[in-house]
Amino acid sequence: MALDVTTKDCTALSDAELAEMADLCADGGICYEIGTLSKQVADWVLVTQVREGNLLRGFSFSTLERIGGTPCVLLGLAEVKRTSKRDSVLKAVISDNLRRALMAFPDEDVLVGTRMCDPAGFEAFKVLVDVIPRPGHKASGEERAWGRRLAKRFEIDPERYDDQTFTITGDGASPLVLDHESLKPEKTDPDVAAQFDGLDRERGDCLVTFGWVMAEELLKYG
Repeated sequence: MALDVTTKDCTALSDAELAEMADLCADGGICYEIGTLSKQVADWVLVTQVREGNLLRGFSFSTLERIGGTPCVLLGLAEVKRTSKRDSVLKAVISDNLRRALMAFPDEDVLVGTRMCDPAGFEAFKVLVDVIPRPGHKASGEERAWGRRLAKRFEIDPERYDDQTFTITGDGASPLVLDHESLKPEKTDPDVAAQFDGLDRERGDCLVTFGWVMAEELLKYG
C-alpha cells in the first residue's frame, strides 16, 4: 500500500491525532506522551504525517524560518514507526519538508537542522551536503556558530551545549529528537556511529546536526 503524506499547521491537529501519535511512540522508539506532543503544537508551526492506509507510520514537527537571513528547515520531535517500510517513511517525512522549503525559499540553498541521539538519524540527511558533525572533519568557526544558533533555537541552555562536539547534555528527560531505527544497522558507518559513543542516553544526551540542500537539488521536490 502506498504511503500518504500530508503537512499542515500544528494548530489543526485534533486530540485524536495526538493520541494516535502517542500510541505510535509507545509502540517502539522514544515513548513521547501526549503532554509532550501537545507542547510541540505550541512550539512548532508545521506537522508532517505519513500514513499507510488509515495507519500512522511517522510524523515530524517542523518550521520554515530564516536565521540571520539564512533559510532553514528546522525539525523538532520526529518519530518513525519500526516497520519494514520505515526507511520509506523517513524519506517521505524529509521529502515533504523539503517540498515545503522549495515553496517558501525558491532558488535558495537551505539549511536543514535537527537533533539526533542515534546514528540512524543521519539516514535522513542522505540528500544533504556539508553535514555537521561528520567523521574526519574539523568544524570551522562558522559551522560551530551554526551549532550554537541551532542550540539556542532549540531552547537549550548554553551551559548544556558543547560547540566543539555539537553535543547537548541531557537533563534527564527524553530528548526531542528525530527518532529512527535503521533497517540495516550493520551497514552504519562505524565512524558515524562513533560520534554517539560518548552520549549518555539515559540522561537524554543528543547531537545538534545540520546540513545543506542546494537550490538545484531542492527543485527535485517541486
